[in-house]
Amino acid sequence: MNPFKFSRAQSTPQAISLATAGGRFIAGGTNLIDLMKLYIEKPASLVDIKQLALDKIEVLPNGNVRIGTLVKNSDLAYHPLIMEHFPVLSEAILAGASAQLRNAASTGGNLMQRTRCPYFYDTQFPCNKREPGSGCSAIPGHNRENAILGTSDQCIATHPSDMCVAMAALGATINVQGPKGVRVIPFADFHLLPGQTPHLEHNLRPGEIITSVELQVLPFLAKSHYLKARDRASYQFALASAAVALDIQGGTIRSARIALGGVGTKPWRSIAAEQALIGKPANRATYQAAAQAALKGAKAYKDNGFKIELAKRTLVQALTKLGGAV
Repeated sequence: MNPFKFSRAQSTPQAISLATAGGRFIAGGTNLIDLMKLYIEKPASLVDIKQLALDKIEVLPNGNVRIGTLVKNSDLAYHPLIMEHFPVLSEAILAGASAQLRNAASTGGNLMQRTRCPYFYDTQFPCNKREPGSGCSAIPGHNRENAILGTSDQCIATHPSDMCVAMAALGATINVQGPKGVRVIPFADFHLLPGQTPHLEHNLRPGEIITSVELQVLPFLAKSHYLKARDRASYQFALASAAVALDIQGGTIRSARIALGGVGTKPWRSIAAEQALIGKPANRATYQAAAQAALKGAKAYKDNGFKIELAKRTLVQALTKLGGAV
């Protein structure tokens, strides 16, 4: 780990000022510190934001639920508002890590976590995320866990978060504050596809801090589910996962939300799958058509072609559990 300067911010404006001067924000540190130990992240300074008043879950006057960036993953998963209105989010978080990590990890930190691609973590191998232009070792290498959606010839790293898959399905918005004021970023626009710039992973500008995430309370989102397929049942990143919500009236699907994890270079909301469901009967044939739409355009590499079928089956199973099937 390289030497760094440590500061503790007492207010959001102070945190922004310290970060603008080259600092990185730290709360739980469950990902950043590991990367610093491996000399992958080398910040000149860390700005501790744990003292900021950004750790509340509250209902806003417009009825939306606001989640502060410092809310612990465990607190978020077990909060009555989340369990009642957004069970998919609670289920995703509880599927995402060990209890110890959930007790430390923050909402904002989860949004910012980086890929677990082994070539990103192993500095003996070229990686365009670490060193732009050096090459992607995963494409010719062992890529069983890598992405099949949103990839490019520069990067096939999978986004690791379970929480973010649920947030994508829920259509969250992310509130940020920085030197130039306040911005609201739709969740779909926050994480960036690798394209030719895989080292650019999010839509934050220098000095900006995530202050909260906002969720719209829609009645049908209370009927939602998260399903995760992985190599072992505990503390394992997804090979494929599905976050789903359905509004079914009289046996017909009136509205739907679909997002996939473990298969995309970012949390992967599938509008095509949602459109394949709306107006159709809630049955297995409809779910299978949605799965086909969700994985259309997927690109398999030498070790991960199985993910295409696995993702389809995971999505069909999640929809069947939620909506039933004829």
